[in-house]
Amino acid sequence: MKYTNLGKTGLEVSRLCLGGFSFGNRQEWQIEIDQAKPIVEKALDLGINFFDTANIYSGGRSEEIIGELLNEYRDDVIIATKCRYQLEGIYLENPVPNKGGLSRFHIFRAIEASLKRLQMDYIDLYQIHSFWSLDGRPLPALEELLRTFNHLIDQGKILHFGANNMRAWLFVKSFWMAERYGLEPFSTMQNHYNLVFREEEREMLPFCEDQRVGVLPWSPLARGFLSGKYKRSEGPQSSDSVRGKTDQMMTERYFRPEDFDVVDRVVEVAEEKDVTPAQIALAWLLNKPVITSPIVGFSKVEYVESAIEALEIKLSSDDIKYMEEPYIPHPPMGN
Repeated sequence: MKYTNLGKTGLEVSRLCLGGFSFGNRQEWQIEIDQAKPIVEKALDLGINFFDTANIYSGGRSEEIIGELLNEYRDDVIIATKCRYQLEGIYLENPVPNKGGLSRFHIFRAIEASLKRLQMDYIDLYQIHSFWSLDGRPLPALEELLRTFNHLIDQGKILHFGANNMRAWLFVKSFWMAERYGLEPFSTMQNHYNLVFREEEREMLPFCEDQRVGVLPWSPLARGFLSGKYKRSEGPQSSDSVRGKTDQMMTERYFRPEDFDVVDRVVEVAEEKDVTPAQIALAWLLNKPVITSPIVGFSKVEYVESAIEALEIKLSSDDIKYMEEPYIPHPPMGN
């Protein structure tokens, strides 16, 4: 395993982060603790010390699983989780007032609930789960948000805090405000970035590199799309992946003709190097100096070993250019 600094925090984290989105029992493709245990143990054995989850994943069950499996290793691991949404789901027709959001009222309650599920006294990296409006309701003032997280640091409940899914201009503004008011700024950015969604290259990633912000891309394999298992003519139904057939967000984000053009080239490069397309997609990310740790979800033990092997894959500048060339800009996420 290779390690790197998490932005300017001084924390040393593995170059791959194990994501907890696949842990739980609310979706058919999620796995419970008996299946998650050997995956987490293998990750620990191979040197992964960075684990990411969110309070909303499987209605809190993901946090419970990670807490139970990692509690005895607490001094050796870095734990990240998130807050914002009601545990019942993101898109609710009738959301209950103050049961979600980024108000100080909700965050103070969300952190206590997460700590209880994780069975931990503090969280290493506490993140907002996006900073854009889903239903038109106004978001809290950035100053209020920064002061709330700084207060949690003072209380010893979190060590650092990060952002997730945020417009670049707002992220930049948050740093200006932190400097103006003498507050600690965001330490990390967890964003959507992979070979078939590269919109973050325009503004967000250059800013993060300049400010030494830790970058933690989610969905580095485009939810399995970059594995090459889907056929251009058949779409999500061309694979036996349960998630591919049931995950609406996946079909909304990918499966464009130009996305398949990129995948075709990933498959070509993988065949030339005698590795898998998924390993090439990960290696592409890991070759980007701005990237700290891609967040990878695993549902089988062998996937952990395969992902770690990607750390050793060398890509030439020609390889990278060849895979990036067919990319066509995508509509931005959120609003």
